[in-house]
Amino acid sequence: MHALIGDIGGTNARFALVDTTSARPELQSLRTLRNAEFASLQHAAERYLQDVDARPRHAAIAVASPVTGDAIRLTNRAWSFSRVELERSLSLERLLVLNDFGAIARAVHVLGPDDRETLHHGQVLHSELASPVSVIGPGTGLGVALLVGDASRGWTVVETEGGHATFAPLGDEEQRIARWLNARHGHTSNERLLSGPGISNIDHVLAAGDEPSFDALTAPPRDPATIVAAALEGHDVVARRALARFCAVLGSFAGDVALLHGARTVMIAGGIVPRFIPFLRTSAFRERFLAKGRFAALLETVAIHVVTHPQPGLVGAAQALREQEAPT
Repeated sequence: MHALIGDIGGTNARFALVDTTSARPELQSLRTLRNAEFASLQHAAERYLQDVDARPRHAAIAVASPVTGDAIRLTNRAWSFSRVELERSLSLERLLVLNDFGAIARAVHVLGPDDRETLHHGQVLHSELASPVSVIGPGTGLGVALLVGDASRGWTVVETEGGHATFAPLGDEEQRIARWLNARHGHTSNERLLSGPGISNIDHVLAAGDEPSFDALTAPPRDPATIVAAALEGHDVVARRALARFCAVLGSFAGDVALLHGARTVMIAGGIVPRFIPFLRTSAFRERFLAKGRFAALLETVAIHVVTHPQPGLVGAAQALREQEAPT
């Protein structure tokens, strides 16, 4: 039986079909739609189903927002919907809606060693996945989830909104960035730096100089893809500083999450980091990850991987649907 699978972020809506009876989720008829071209999630899903000429009865859709009731409102996109109404509109018998990083966390134990790149082995073999697992991911936003369990007892996912915890700046440069973001938003979360827009924010402040006036920060920020490309090309000093600062802040945040979760493994997912893994390796990421005083030795034992599978959210949504439909 084929089901509809969706992964809805702030920028893109990804859809696929999957056979829920197969042993491992295999994505079919994969499409990526730009959210800006559609008025709602319903319209995007209807366009996809029309394009692939499919009428599935079951669906699982991961969304970049908290999922606590019938009414869902995306955090970084002006889309909202009722689960009951969307199920009816798409003529579904069952609709499962879950947090996008809850979906990615469910994919982590399904994906194999070839679907990740190791930054640090810790105390486990490369092929093993030691629990608890902290799953973090910069994309349009900053996702955080916790995965606990093992293959024999099963896995449990705890969905969180940890990306919205308050950013703790270190050093003068991060203090300047935080002051500007506080002035604009009233509160600076880690997501304000560790996301696509976050890279743009960092670059914007650094380009304005050591003590930027607000007048110097009125020009539009650069696109994050442009900043990353310029940093990797190597001649744009500000872009390289921005990406280096992003990696350093990511290291601090990853270390904080690992301590909070008691993690033995950290998995970095999302659409940004896989683009510059070599740069991340040579950055201050590892130094900042370990810079936790007396607990640096403990963090030395934590394995760190980057998810390189292109669609972990879809795989995780398919896995969630399979688990829900499995006989008890």
